[in-house]
Amino acid sequence: MKIYKFGGASVRNPEGIQNLAHIISLCETEPLVVVVSAMGKTTNALERVLAALMAHDRVEAAREWNDIIAYHDAILASLGLPPETLPYRALPALQDEHNYDLSYDQLVSLGELTSTAIIDAYLRSQGFDSCLLDMTRLLRTDATYRDANVDLDTSAGLLCEAVRHAGHRICIAQGFIGGTVDGLRTTLGREGSDYTAALIGNFLNADSVTIWKDVPGILNADPRLVKDTVLIPELRYHDAVELSYSGAQIIHPKTIRPLENKRIPLYVKPFGDPTAAGSKIHADAAGPINVPVYIWRKNQVLITIRPKDFSFVLEQSLNQLFEIIHRHRLKVSLIQSSAVTISVSVDHTRYVDDALRELSQQFRLNYNEGLSLLTIRGTTPEILHRESANRQILLSQTTRRTARLLISE
Repeated sequence: MKIYKFGGASVRNPEGIQNLAHIISLCETEPLVVVVSAMGKTTNALERVLAALMAHDRVEAAREWNDIIAYHDAILASLGLPPETLPYRALPALQDEHNYDLSYDQLVSLGELTSTAIIDAYLRSQGFDSCLLDMTRLLRTDATYRDANVDLDTSAGLLCEAVRHAGHRICIAQGFIGGTVDGLRTTLGREGSDYTAALIGNFLNADSVTIWKDVPGILNADPRLVKDTVLIPELRYHDAVELSYSGAQIIHPKTIRPLENKRIPLYVKPFGDPTAAGSKIHADAAGPINVPVYIWRKNQVLITIRPKDFSFVLEQSLNQLFEIIHRHRLKVSLIQSSAVTISVSVDHTRYVDDALRELSQQFRLNYNEGLSLLTIRGTTPEILHRESANRQILLSQTTRRTARLLISE
């Protein structure tokens, strides 16, 4: 059993879906579970639909929705599939107009449900022994909408039973989404399809999990930001966790643990060249990464708090700070403290403003927006000097091998 995961860029057009079928055909007899994201930029488009509905602008919502339908209809036509393959056509109503997160999950999850319906139909039309799994029933989660927690034991039982009874060599599954015991759809956080693939691999004791990307494998930097990038052919689970925590976009932060627990190797391979070796994450990698790795985490907010009365108990203030951060679901990327201040860098989300208002009631507060966090693993004095030159650095942390620079763009 192998698990393949294809992201939205891989299936954004008919040619991509045909290439997916070609890659699957290379596994002539081996059982496969194929995890698929929403096509292209559909998730972003559905977020715009939701924003319009929340603003009570149904005209704009309908315009965005019709564009989504037209995009998928064009793909259906190119693949020779009938219009009724599309499972949703009517603009949905909000689940609860006062609950953004709940409504988000009910609406945005339609992207994955649509893409998998189309891909399963196309594979069957080409003679593949394929079936469609509904992960909203098989991946059981709690009701933490937009960042749901998976009930691992229940989900493992449901998924294994579904695959066993399916009776098909290829099962198509949605990434990113799950469902509550009450039948409401949930999502696992942005880029959560990688996590879905890893969980399925764990549940089914897969031989391997492969993530198909539009890059040669895991590179030492984003090629859009750094020239002359280098392919990292293999790395340890530990290194992969550190890279993902620092903000590397190639792997979702929660992906590694389910695979490490069962020593399942993870491959990252190029969608455009399926015979290429790509990169392998596994327990038996020869050693640590031996080239500098540059990781950019964009759209950061630096929050600095001070006591209002000049007293400062670090442990107490940390507890208060992180209670607020947790309540507002902010993701911390860096923390630093001094005798009278605590500074944290967090991802900018729609919850930041509410968190800042609450923090300002308890502390003296300063914050900076529009920042980027550059993490350099395997840094040297020469690299650090070069990357620091001509940049406004608001905060830095340096150890023997790792530098982290919070930079004003």
